[in-house]
Amino acid sequence: MAEGPYLMGIDGGTGGVRAGIFDREGTALVFHGVEHGTRFPRPGWAEQDPADWWRCLVEAVRGAVEKSGVSPEEIAGLSTDATTCTVVAMDRQNRVMRPALLWMDVRASDQARRVQETGDPALKYNGFGPSSAEWMPSKTLWLKENEPETYNGAARICDYADWMTFRLTGEWTASINTASFRAYYDRDAGGWPESLYGALGIGDVLEKFPPRVLDMGTAVGGLTREAAEELGLPEGLPVAQGGGDAFVGALGLGVTEPGKLALITGSSHVIVGQAAEPHYGQGFFGSYTDGIVPGQYSVEGGQVSTGSIVAWFKNQFAADAAAEAQKRGVDTYDVLNELAGNVPIGSDGLIVLDYFQGNRTPYTDPLARGMIWGLSLGHTPGHVFRAILEGICYGTEHIFRTMREHGFQPGEAVVAGGPTKSELWMQMHADVSNIPVSVPRESEGPVLGSAMLAAVGAGVYPNVQEAADNMVHTERTIEPNPEAHEQYKFYVDRYVETYPQMRPLMHELARHEASSGAAAAAGA
Repeated sequence: MAEGPYLMGIDGGTGGVRAGIFDREGTALVFHGVEHGTRFPRPGWAEQDPADWWRCLVEAVRGAVEKSGVSPEEIAGLSTDATTCTVVAMDRQNRVMRPALLWMDVRASDQARRVQETGDPALKYNGFGPSSAEWMPSKTLWLKENEPETYNGAARICDYADWMTFRLTGEWTASINTASFRAYYDRDAGGWPESLYGALGIGDVLEKFPPRVLDMGTAVGGLTREAAEELGLPEGLPVAQGGGDAFVGALGLGVTEPGKLALITGSSHVIVGQAAEPHYGQGFFGSYTDGIVPGQYSVEGGQVSTGSIVAWFKNQFAADAAAEAQKRGVDTYDVLNELAGNVPIGSDGLIVLDYFQGNRTPYTDPLARGMIWGLSLGHTPGHVFRAILEGICYGTEHIFRTMREHGFQPGEAVVAGGPTKSELWMQMHADVSNIPVSVPRESEGPVLGSAMLAAVGAGVYPNVQEAADNMVHTERTIEPNPEAHEQYKFYVDRYVETYPQMRPLMHELARHEASSGAAAAAGA
């Protein structure tokens, strides 16, 4: 085991809390995770109890320290990341007033429409297009209109990551990361957009937000005696300002230079890139001022359904591949990748639109739906599986094209998540977008990113760039194949043309199914 000092990162994810301990070179000693649940009181609603977060955080930290064999005194600092925008309301005694509105909660869709209708200059962060029901203005407006007793009685309204910082240190601070990415904070324009919040009738919520907005990695304070006793860590241990899980994860992938971007994969794709100058436009989010690295601007895009579509096909339509995998003692995905690898580029004319759960960017359309077209009797499961992988890559390239149109040039993608196990899929991403794709040694980007912030807050490194240079290591880089890229251009163009032509039918069908479902529920 490498010598200390050691750094601790704590990741507050959707399904639980995960703690990791790293040395100063970014080598992981141990991870320990504890799961918690989510409540779905109504369709489109999602809530969690912050008491569950804290219970899991304590168990995760204690479990990580115990498994690591590291003395608590050898840990130099810690930091956190969490889902965002997950909204917590606290009363004047710092007690949680109601279950937190989880990031995926979209009850505030009507409020989001009214956010867009303000036309406020702050909406440059979403290209003056649709504003998200997941973001802070929409959710706080919903609270004021539907739970005025909560809104009026709240002394603090904050994001999950900021709540964790308070529980650890007793200090109320806001991360510039979550403030800019989800609440329209813009340091270049003076900070909080008072005109936007005022136009929505919630100008007073700015007084409820934590009073200090800090860069990620800034030393907030030390662990309180109460938190230290619960966690089994030294009182006064330095705690650094954290941020949102995907964006701290981008740091954990070493995305600290202009032109570099993170492609964080899983059930969905989250795309986060860095730029030296601001770029604004419809079809992507940002550029956020100082949101990840001070002095730089961050752009963001995302695909709602990616790995979830791959899993859907495997679970619903790959019985033969599963049987073959069991016979050979390999994973079902190994067999599916082999089948797809024997199919030519373009899947013999098959195109998949990956909007199975709607579109996040470039359209921000919850009523969009998935498609498989070009089918013939000659297509096999290998064709369909390859077409799914290709369709996801086309969706990523469509986002890149949108960013390029507005001045941001992706230069290198650093990928983390389960799909990195598929060489076929990674090569597709490189070929379709004609950029190198790098895979880091450590795949736990958010936990490592939090440990990097801890290193900065504890003074082990002077800034996040130095922390990335020393703690992030590339395992392999996949270079694009120029010939394959030329072949893919035709299919990407057809993919891009599909949605505009099908949008009216998609919306008509989605609304019909929603009304039919509501009528059936009422009849039951």
